[in-house]
Formats: sequence, C-alpha cells, structure tokens
Amino acid sequence: MRIDALDAALIRLLTDSPQLPVLECARRLGVARGTVTSRLARLHENGVIEGIVPRVDPRGFGYGLTAFCQVEIDQKVGHDQVAVALGVAIPEIVDMYTVTGASDMQLRLVAHDAEHLQVVLDRIALVPGVARTASSIALRTHLSGRMVPLVETAAVSAD
Repeated sequence: MRIDALDAALIRLLTDSPQLPVLECARRLGVARGTVTSRLARLHENGVIEGIVPRVDPRGFGYGLTAFCQVEIDQKVGHDQVAVALGVAIPEIVDMYTVTGASDMQLRLVAHDAEHLQVVLDRIALVPGVARTASSIALRTHLSGRMVPLVETAAVSAD
C-alpha cells in the first residue's frame, strides 16, 4: 500500500496522542471528519495500523531493567511450540523473534532489577524445548518501537 503525506501525518498524530477522537484529528489535520475515518479504515484494512493503543513504558510500573536473551531450542520440539510456551509462562517477555545466527530466538525482557532478571532467566530455562540461553543487559535505550520516521519516509517516496 502506498502511504501519502496525510496518512503519515495522521499516523504521527495518533502515535503521539492515541486517544484523540476522529473529529479532533480532522480539525488538527485540516481535513473533513469523513476523510480521517476513511483513511483510518484503509490503513487498518491494509495492515499498516494494527491498533491504536497507548504506548506502555514498563519503567512506569517498576520494570526498570531491559535485557536481551538469546535462546537455543531443542530442534525436536520446534520454534512455534517453544514460542507459545514462553509467551504463556513468561509475562516479562515483551518481544520475541525467531532469528538466524548462533541462536534460534531473540527475546527482549523487562525486570525490576538484576535479581528479578535472574528469576526470569531461570523460568525461561525451565520451559520445555529451551536448550540454552545467553543474555545481556541494556544500559540505555536510544530507540524503541520507532515507526513514524519510516512512515514519513515512505510517504515522501510515494509522492
């Protein structure tokens, strides 16, 4: 799907303020309410926008540590089965990917502190199909979930 400047502006607006009503979006963008409604429907239908939800910062409720965990899985079990089991058992996993390279999966975790991280890593190791893990702690987050510049670049290249 091609994204234009209005789509990009609407996405930026709702990224910054996800609870804005359609009428207020229309007012701020200088377009009709129906235009915003149809643009949102098109963006949803084409999978550009999956949902409009508040951005949650785990630090705001005590999860001040971010870590990455590389998981090697037992190849007899399979990625999907391990992914489902991890997702059910470990709420501290905020992102999970099957990857190429030395490990099979990459997880982004949050924890209260290093002691809590150790508990989370121990729970991951107990999940059936997990053969080995390696982890590293993030010292500082520079970017996370950044999509607006990508959308704006796509809109410019479409014009």
